[in-house]
Amino acid sequence: MTIPQHPLLPARFERGVLHVTLNRPEVRNAMNREMVVAVRALFEAIRDDRSVRVVVLRGAGGHFCAGGDLKEMLASGLKAPAAGEVDQVAANSRDFGETMRIVGSAPQVVIAICEGAVLGGGFGLACVSDIAFAKHDAKFGLPETTRGLPPAQIAPFVVERIGLTQARKLCLTGAQFDGAEALRLGLVHEGFADEAELATKLETTLGQVLNCAPEANAMTKALILGVSRRDLADVLDDAAARFAQAVRSTEAAEGISAFVSKRKPHWAEPS
Repeated sequence: MTIPQHPLLPARFERGVLHVTLNRPEVRNAMNREMVVAVRALFEAIRDDRSVRVVVLRGAGGHFCAGGDLKEMLASGLKAPAAGEVDQVAANSRDFGETMRIVGSAPQVVIAICEGAVLGGGFGLACVSDIAFAKHDAKFGLPETTRGLPPAQIAPFVVERIGLTQARKLCLTGAQFDGAEALRLGLVHEGFADEAELATKLETTLGQVLNCAPEANAMTKALILGVSRRDLADVLDDAAARFAQAVRSTEAAEGISAFVSKRKPHWAEPS
């Protein structure tokens, strides 16, 4: 397996878990165009690799991600395109949304470690994760409207994560809140006070995920994500077909045999 390496997105793989770091600490890991491209390239590269069971996303320097790099956007120029020209601002925005979609639909379990600034695009990354941990004093928020901008590519994922009512308030006020409130809203699943508590909770969660068969998890994630996006009859038809495929798979044979034999299946002990 070859994992793309980038100075803005260093990655370390061990025992089924890919640890990925957003690495622009001097700007609280704000995402510039180069980082967005690197994130997309990494998730596209591992998409069909079931040896990667979990992706843990974390920011360098005590911050998760402060959103998009507005300085880069201003420096690139905001002049409207001439007739027939590509609107590069719109194209870059859409590319970011597509990157969010790719991360959110990854067959692997994606875990976000939210601490420090979790703003704008960083908030979006938290929303597309499968499991999120938040430090109690982390600062969450969607400040776009306070800067005269809409959270254009982020808003759909916020609505999907916490519901329309809460999304309306957060998007239309730009208010910031801490990790405890993020937990109350259902944006994150676990809180932590310090590195020791995070290590304990993360180890437990990784152990739980690694007890699950990788292909079964990938199928399950696809089914869950399809529930709110497709007609229910189509979802159930697809689920039936996937279940039949899974029943006849080597994973099911191993999992059922392990259960009957009262032993762990082979995937529960990744090399």
